[in-house]
Amino acid sequence: MRALDHPRDATETEWQDGDSAAPRDTMRAMARGFAMKCPHCGRGRLFSGYLRSVDRCESCGETFHHHRADDLPPYLTIFIVGHLVVALFMGVEQVTVLPLWAHLAIWIPVTILLSLALLRPLKGTTIGLQWAMRMHGFGGRAEESDV
Repeated sequence: MRALDHPRDATETEWQDGDSAAPRDTMRAMARGFAMKCPHCGRGRLFSGYLRSVDRCESCGETFHHHRADDLPPYLTIFIVGHLVVALFMGVEQVTVLPLWAHLAIWIPVTILLSLALLRPLKGTTIGLQWAMRMHGFGGRAEESDV
């Protein structure tokens, strides 16, 4: 039975089909995106590869092919990892004196691993934010021309 076939709760029906202008919970959508789950239902996978998002949620059918995460996830990753690594480096430098090769052996792998670990969840968070704010086709209307 489809959601529109059951007249019990019109608000729930409209929300499920994406026709309503009711506000969406931004923090919940972003948290679901960070967990790499569908921001709409929280059950379906958001990614089919490392950074490739699914075209449609396998659970609720929400489409994601039109999202525009673009440069925000890498920017946030650089911002967060840069601040963490510099703070940790300076903390280690205050406590001990290490040669340059030791710093390189520690901080290059830490930077790479943190970047790889955060990039995908931050992309999911960005997609969740776009979904919650009805940006870039998530509002149920055709995207207006940029021209």
